[in-house]
Amino acid sequence: MFSDLSKDEQYDKMANEPVNKLILSLSIPTIISMLVTNIYNMADTYFVSGISTSASGATGVVFGLMALLQAFGFMFGHGAGSNISRLLGARNYKKARNFSSDSFWLSIFFGLIFLVFGLFFMDPLMKLLGSTGTILPYARIYSFYILLAAPAMTSSCVMNNILRYEGQAFYAMIGLTSGGLLNILGDFILVNIFNMGIAGAGISTCITQYLSFFLLLIPFFRGKTQSRLSFRYFLPDQNMIANIVLTGFPSFLRQGLNSASTMIINNFAGVYGDSAIAAISIVNRICLFLNCVTIGIGQGFQPVSAFNFGAKKYSRVKKGYYYSLKAALLIMLIFGFISYFFASDLIRFFRNDPDVILIGSVMMRIQCLSIIVSPFAVYSDMMFQSIGKKFTAMFLASLRRGLVLIPAVIILSHFFNLTGLEYSQGVSDIITSLICYPFSLHFFRTMPNDGE
Repeated sequence: MFSDLSKDEQYDKMANEPVNKLILSLSIPTIISMLVTNIYNMADTYFVSGISTSASGATGVVFGLMALLQAFGFMFGHGAGSNISRLLGARNYKKARNFSSDSFWLSIFFGLIFLVFGLFFMDPLMKLLGSTGTILPYARIYSFYILLAAPAMTSSCVMNNILRYEGQAFYAMIGLTSGGLLNILGDFILVNIFNMGIAGAGISTCITQYLSFFLLLIPFFRGKTQSRLSFRYFLPDQNMIANIVLTGFPSFLRQGLNSASTMIINNFAGVYGDSAIAAISIVNRICLFLNCVTIGIGQGFQPVSAFNFGAKKYSRVKKGYYYSLKAALLIMLIFGFISYFFASDLIRFFRNDPDVILIGSVMMRIQCLSIIVSPFAVYSDMMFQSIGKKFTAMFLASLRRGLVLIPAVIILSHFFNLTGLEYSQGVSDIITSLICYPFSLHFFRTMPNDGE
């Protein structure tokens, strides 16, 4: 159990430690865990790409399924985490425990629903996500093991976010990075040594998802957190569950629209063959990896903004936002510049296919330009969600992968064919950033004074 002193120390750290130092301390473990997590996602793509272009395309199709699972996991995780952090800022520890338990058990329930219905409707689901006839056999095998891991994936998202929002990012890092590193080893052994093909990649991912699940449970059972996951704290109160869902819904929109847009892009790309789907899959994985720093810094900023908003220290929210923005813009400028000039080499590393390289390198270069400005959109969305501005956060979350991207894919593909498809994601990221940033500026101009 936590003593009053430990609670006071944690409160003092979150409310009084210099914002720059606090965000940095919370960001570094998150960035490391995200980098490793994305490396193991890229490892699946790397090892599977050695099988065939169709197998490589299957990882892109099933990525849409994984995004849908994460949509529910992040919805419950961010929905609970934002409330928990603000409640801890207001020193309401009992209610924080109700939020953590509700979100955890709800995530497992929805993970089990996905497992059952996904197995029953696997083929229609894979076709809906953009699978072609040649990709379907590989997608069917890979998705089977991803569905088996569904309860672990959704609940791990919840535990990861609760730990971060409590300021315990180190424990989240241990759980995620351990599973990620072992997945890379598992891919190498099962795919390369035992020649199990795409099934080996799926089995490795499934096993390591459950390993991460159990590692993330440890700090909760050892009393290292102020939140609890015990079923005795589960409170099926309609208002509390509605609060979790509404607060976390921007994350659901973000991830759900990611799945929907992936499905749409894959269907448009299927006209140009498996090479186009494979190229898009590879570029998306690379860009996710590059964006780990932006997301990681933002996830370090989120608990700081939520906690201090709850403690009515509003000036620290603004300081944290601009510190995070400046740091991410500088780093992404460097990443974008390097990736732009080595785009073809990056694509070739995953799949040495002339068609894949040709399509992927064009798409990669335009997205290198867009990731430089992406922090404007990412941090505006994250801030409004963390401080409980639900509807503003929902609108901003729906832009990049939905309200802007989907029309961009349809319109640009119609007028410019494959070139339009290659440019659509990069163009939508730039437009989204231009829309989002003014919302943050307006909020800071109308923000109350500390303590009000």
